[in-house]
Order: sequence, then C-alpha cells, then structure tokens
Amino acid sequence: MANRSTTRRAGLAALGALAAAPWLAACSPATRPLVLEGATMGTRWSVRTGELPRGVGAVELRAEIEALLDTVNAEMSTFRDDSFVTRFNRAPPGTVLTAPPSLAEVLRTALAMAADSAGAYDVTVGPLVNVWGFGPEGRRNEPPPADLVEAARARVGWQRLRFDAAERSLTQVGGTYLDLSSIAKGYAVDRVADHLAARGLRDALVDIGGDMHALGRRPDGQPWRIAIERPLPGTREVHAVIGPADLAVCTSGSYRNFFADGGRAYSHLIDPRTAAPVRHAHISVSVLHPRCVYGDALATALTVLGPDEGLAYAVARDLPALILLREGERIVERASPAFSRLFG
Repeated sequence: MANRSTTRRAGLAALGALAAAPWLAACSPATRPLVLEGATMGTRWSVRTGELPRGVGAVELRAEIEALLDTVNAEMSTFRDDSFVTRFNRAPPGTVLTAPPSLAEVLRTALAMAADSAGAYDVTVGPLVNVWGFGPEGRRNEPPPADLVEAARARVGWQRLRFDAAERSLTQVGGTYLDLSSIAKGYAVDRVADHLAARGLRDALVDIGGDMHALGRRPDGQPWRIAIERPLPGTREVHAVIGPADLAVCTSGSYRNFFADGGRAYSHLIDPRTAAPVRHAHISVSVLHPRCVYGDALATALTVLGPDEGLAYAVARDLPALILLREGERIVERASPAFSRLFG
C-alpha cells in the first residue's frame, strides 16, 4: 500500500466527491448520508450510510473501522518497516513465517489470479516496481539501467513463492518481495463492508482509495452513484455514471502515476511478463465483482493484459468490465457483454 496510492488507484470516485454535489444540496437533511472518513494506507477511506441501527454510534463505528484498517495496513504495507510483509521481504533465505489469517486469504486469492492470468497478475512484482521507481525505495525520472531490471526480474515470479495455504506458512527462498498494493485495499473494503453488515447496516457505500463496495441504496432510496473517470492525465472528467447494486467497483488506470522521458510515459503498472511498465499509457479498466478483493486484482490484471487481451479475458469469464482508451483526442470505450447487461 503505497503512500502515493491515491495515484496508484486512479479513475474512480464516489459522486459525493465529484458530480453528486447537486444531489446532496437538493436532499433534505433526513435523506443525506452520514459520512465517516479518514486516512489509511496512504489514501482516504470513507463510509456513506443512512441512519445507524439502534445501539450503534458513529464514534464507536468509526473506531471499529479504523481498527480494522490499521490491522490490514500493519500486515500488508510495504511502506511500514514493522509490517508482516516487510519482515518477510527482508528475511534471510530459509526463514519461515506464519501468515496471519487475513494475509493468507489475500495470498490465496492472489496466487489463484496469477495462475488464471498466466502471470499477468503477480504480487511478487515488487522488485520491478522498486527498480522502476514506484515503490518505497524512491522515484525515478528515467528508465533504470538494463542490468538492474534484469536483476530485479530474476527475483519475480509467482511460482517462486513458497506458501503453504493449509499451514499459512511463508518461506523466504531468497529475494522474494511481495507487493500487495493491487489487492490489499480491495480486501480492506470487504472487511469494512462485512463489518457494517454484521453491525446491522444494510445500506452503505465503502470507499478506500477508489476501491468501492455499494451495499443496498442511498438514504433517499436511490441507487448509489459512482463516477468512472476518463483516462486523461491532469483532468478529473467524468466519462460515465453507474449505479451498482450490492457489488464492488474497482478501477485501475495507467494514466496518473507515471514519469515521462524521451517523449514516452512510463506507468507505475509493471507487466511482470516483460519486466517493464505497460505499453498502453492511457487506459482505464473498471471491473465489478461481488467481492472487492477480486475486483481489485482483476482490474490490475486486465490493465496489464491490455485492451484486446484484457477484454477477451473478461468476456471468457463473463466479468462486467469497462475499458477506456485514449486514442488521440478520442476516448474509445470497450465494454464486456456482462457490463452492458448491467448498464447498457
């Protein structure tokens, strides 16, 4: 979870922060959502909901949410020296650690996604993220030397990860470096949404850095409204507004966090198969899924796969996905059949 993760997860925002201001102004106080919010994982979190159930107070609920988020951050952040992931990444070869249950769940999901995407999604990509200047080791303003890239590439590969899911044991084989920034926020959204449901909240919108889960409806009875941005650097233009019902919405974009050199943009999204940033510099991929942890990983996988391969992947799995591409001055939209059935 990068301290700069507000740019890592570009393209999605609750309409409360974008185009929903007119709606909020028009609502009566009784139908305006209660908003709880704060900072986490280098970005912002928020929960919008209606009247709280009897016996649940806003202060108490906020504390519970922040405790959940602190736990996820303490386990999965590469920007914290004391996190479980950092301890694993820095451990000498042969070290065996027992992963907390939540981290083990994330790793099981991540490895399944890696296998299904033939390595386009890979949480061992951390050495490449670092060498290209998008990790905790600091920024770059030009491509790294080829020998550094090849040295980092030798440490990457999901098949190298020694993880016993039954025992929750992780073995550091030497040089393995986990980067969970493409999945941890989605998992955290699920944890918060599950906690809200357990506390009796049926209607809420959970948002962590652009990873969202819409539960039920807004206080005025209308669907939650979520804006999908156009993949245009330096702007915040809305391309489409959707109203998902009881679904997570995750968007990955290559057009906000990048550096430019020699007339080319180098995105923070690294293709583990090529050891280089994705070639499609202006692309946005939005995926809907019942669980945000899957939506988060899928959005990254489809972005890495690219517009053609990514759309084919979504179609083959009947995933609701929207791909936006900038071609010159135009924004080209490619929607999977499952997305069109929901919002066509």
